[in-house]
Amino acid sequence: MVEIAGLAPARFARVKDAFAANFETGQELGARFTLVEAGETVLDLWAGFADRERTRALDERTLTPIFSTTKAVAALLIARLVDAGKLDYAQPVASVWPEFAAAGKAAITVEQAMSHQAGLSGFPDRMEPSLWFDWDAICGKLAAIAPLWPPGTASGYHPITYGYLAGEIFRRVDGRRMGAAFAEDLAEPFGLDLYIGLHESEFGRVAELQRPNALPNFGERNDATRAAFLTPWAQPGGGGAAQLRGFDLPSATGQATALALARLMGALANDGWLDGETILSPALIAEAARERIRGQDLVLPFDMSWGAGFMRNETVHPWGPGNQTFGHSGWGGSCAFADPERRLGGAYVMNRQSTDLLGDSRPRRLIEAAYASL
Repeated sequence: MVEIAGLAPARFARVKDAFAANFETGQELGARFTLVEAGETVLDLWAGFADRERTRALDERTLTPIFSTTKAVAALLIARLVDAGKLDYAQPVASVWPEFAAAGKAAITVEQAMSHQAGLSGFPDRMEPSLWFDWDAICGKLAAIAPLWPPGTASGYHPITYGYLAGEIFRRVDGRRMGAAFAEDLAEPFGLDLYIGLHESEFGRVAELQRPNALPNFGERNDATRAAFLTPWAQPGGGGAAQLRGFDLPSATGQATALALARLMGALANDGWLDGETILSPALIAEAARERIRGQDLVLPFDMSWGAGFMRNETVHPWGPGNQTFGHSGWGGSCAFADPERRLGGAYVMNRQSTDLLGDSRPRRLIEAAYASL
């Protein structure tokens, strides 16, 4: 029997049972699941191990890599610029990043880039994987290349390039990289244990990953899918785990606790309120989550509904029954979501990765049990 720690009120007994079952059936190494309702943390469970040798317990201070769940943080940071009147979702990316207008991209808007419609899911031509660690070089390549499909006609998930697109738009307007801005404006003031680009002094808190032994099912493979996932240079390489962990890449390098993610998404589910302060206006929460495009994604094998950087729940429903729920999932199973109808935010993190691209059965089981308990 796994020993479960944390906050587990009686009304969430079925969630605790589902959490235990994930371990007892051998699906977990270490994991944490947190719910925030109307601004209050109502459930926070953790168990298991932070290393593959099972010598170090996963505890309330353990950070886990969240991969693409980081994109929800990037979407929030862009939304805060819009809320402040410094950016508009409808304006062309090239209005703040002039070089981006090259090769037929002058009309691509901020919201199209944020909703994976820019046609830049990856680089089709060979490059060194280590080049990903050169921010200016990658942004230069994105500015220069032509889209892989006509922008605005379809979504095609941008697994890595999204971070450079959102991050460079943000930097051109704000002057800071996203990781630094998040730390200064949100993480430090509100005590959020969430980082984009982790300082080396915190590396000892990071959980060790147990990778899956198979590739995900990408469905029908096309040029957009191959550029996104299936070339030797599709993701950063050559620098090792430490370099990636410390790199400020807002599409993939987030490190967090489930509590920090749930508090952040709980604020978006609760009119933007976090510890008595507004981090995003209710109008901008609705606008950021509003559907920009729906249909068969060109990269992911799903019928997707995209907001301005947020996955919307209503087509695939990975996060409970709510059609207004939005959030993001990450490679291997992590996820964070906000349900404004129920003022509920939640997050799941783990270090044993699955091959599911979206809707991992482990958090799905927990979320379904949580909604049944409300």
